[in-house]
Amino acid sequence: MAEKINTLDFCYENSLVKIVANRNCPEIKLAGLTVGPFDEGNEYEIYFWVAKELAKSAMVHFREEDILDATKLFKAQWKEGVQIPGQISELPRDFYPKLRRFLKDSKEQATITQQAEKFQECDRVKQLSRDIVNSRLKKIVSLSSTPGRSEQVLKKLTTEEKLIYEQLMKIISEWKKKILENGVEK
Repeated sequence: MAEKINTLDFCYENSLVKIVANRNCPEIKLAGLTVGPFDEGNEYEIYFWVAKELAKSAMVHFREEDILDATKLFKAQWKEGVQIPGQISELPRDFYPKLRRFLKDSKEQATITQQAEKFQECDRVKQLSRDIVNSRLKKIVSLSSTPGRSEQVLKKLTTEEKLIYEQLMKIISEWKKKILENGVEK
């Protein structure tokens, strides 16, 4: 499972994301890759790993709607909590890669600044994340143990969640078969 999640993370690092140029910048040539030129205020689509490095140097910034923050986490937690039983809310397909990076960045900010409010924010973000994951995991366990789930519900699962769903469904199906059909040796 860890290897599959690492592969998904690698895919995310190499996916295209939209950024906005903070200033004019000439073309940049990297080993086998050219990015730019950039004109201040214009939007561009580049690989995440490149965007991350350009953002560190303040050349570009990610679009606000593409950044995961505590407010968006709270909304996701709330939305998940108000679902009727048997339903799961839809998350962006890149929710978990963004969540892992947001948690890491939050922890780094708290450690670097050593500010009490940054540590509190980090703790709040971790708790919100745990709430979302635990709530969704309970629903995924339920979905995986109930035969004939609608494709509409399964479409709302992220790729990471589909991995656990398929594993659980297989385990539960084998367990039920062993208990109900082959329970007693003849």
